Amino acid sequence: MIARRPLLGAGLALPLIRTAAAQAPEWPNRAVRVIVPYPPAGSTDVMTRIYAEQLQAKLGQNFVIENRPGAGGNIGMDAIAKSTPDGYTLGMATIGHFSINQYLYSKMPWEIDRDFVAIALTYELPNVVVVSSQHCPAKTLAEFIEWARARPNGITYGSPGVGTTAHLSGALMASRLKLNAEHVPFRGAAQIIPAMLSGDLTVAVDNLASYIPIIQEGRMRAFAVTGAERWPSLPDLPTMAEAGMPDFVITSWAAMVAPAGVPRPIVDRLNAALKTIAEDEAVQKRSLQAGTKLLWSTPEGATARGRAERPMWQEAVRITGARAD
Repeated sequence: MIARRPLLGAGLALPLIRTAAAQAPEWPNRAVRVIVPYPPAGSTDVMTRIYAEQLQAKLGQNFVIENRPGAGGNIGMDAIAKSTPDGYTLGMATIGHFSINQYLYSKMPWEIDRDFVAIALTYELPNVVVVSSQHCPAKTLAEFIEWARARPNGITYGSPGVGTTAHLSGALMASRLKLNAEHVPFRGAAQIIPAMLSGDLTVAVDNLASYIPIIQEGRMRAFAVTGAERWPSLPDLPTMAEAGMPDFVITSWAAMVAPAGVPRPIVDRLNAALKTIAEDEAVQKRSLQAGTKLLWSTPEGATARGRAERPMWQEAVRITGARAD
């Protein structure tokens, strides 16, 4: 009888374990908040909304977008980091958060490797060199360079903020081409576009996704994309190398993240859902038309890419002298 007691006890405990598991809420069982650390209408906002729509359909709960812009995305990222790690607050972190901001700010309220867990890479996109068709007569990058050098007061270039890939790309282009160019930071493409259309801003080297519609309308003229290849929805637009500026390949990318401590089963379920979205030909086509290419990776792959690109961006920050303090 003594030998049978452990088995009897285990038999009684088993239904209790099953009952507890059955009562544990399965994620997600309510709405999920997705923080975008940039303003509405920019590429990060556009792509996050596409992903939220798809995740909502696949996981059966609302994925609600919350824009928390400011300080190069640091404000929104800090809100994600400080949220409860239960899978009900996610965010879309960009290359700036993985690889750039730590070199721009002397004090950071969060650390990407300490305070976050990556879910998966989600998308990447090139920047595009773009001007107002009404206010710039140049038709090619070479013509633009000649026109810009001849302007007695130089030119201005806009970006969504100090240290963004748009800022660093514009500064590097101006430096290599020896252009007299002044950086003008804005809060996003929604402010940059009107400034260029009004003639108050000369040029931007900004994320392609925000500019495709207005380029196709003809109100803005694009000279080149900063990717290694031409963009499918703008096949006549050359790369920077084809336009006469080699060794200028810069792409932005993003990954979905959650606060550190989120249970691995939630990470894995999200990762699997993101994989099916990236493999969906209809969604990929829609994204390409919008100026982005869908990506997917393991959580570890997203973290590794961020670490691998840090030396390049650290050097870009050093060359431009960019500071955000």
